[in-house]
Amino acid sequence: MRTFIPVEESFARWHEDPEYQAIYDASAEEYSLIAELIRARIRAKMTQEQVAEAMGTTQAVVARLEGGRTKPSTRTLERYAKATGTKLRIHFEPIAHS
Repeated sequence: MRTFIPVEESFARWHEDPEYQAIYDASAEEYSLIAELIRARIRAKMTQEQVAEAMGTTQAVVARLEGGRTKPSTRTLERYAKATGTKLRIHFEPIAHS
């Protein structure tokens, strides 16, 4: 049987590492999407397998989405949202100029 560590606990530990923090900051936008996917699944109290079944795909596909190894289409994100009982919202933010 697998033991799962809550994602929040993992994030807290990783953020204590300065090297990890620098890499995270450099790719914050990509990680933001990954974190949102994982949060939606956790809020839905679902496993990757359950999300995959609801999406009509495989657990490996969900793992790739949550691992950032693919650039998902809007359609895929909509299917993920529906599977987790959430609504997809996309918005644009102004870029801060220094």
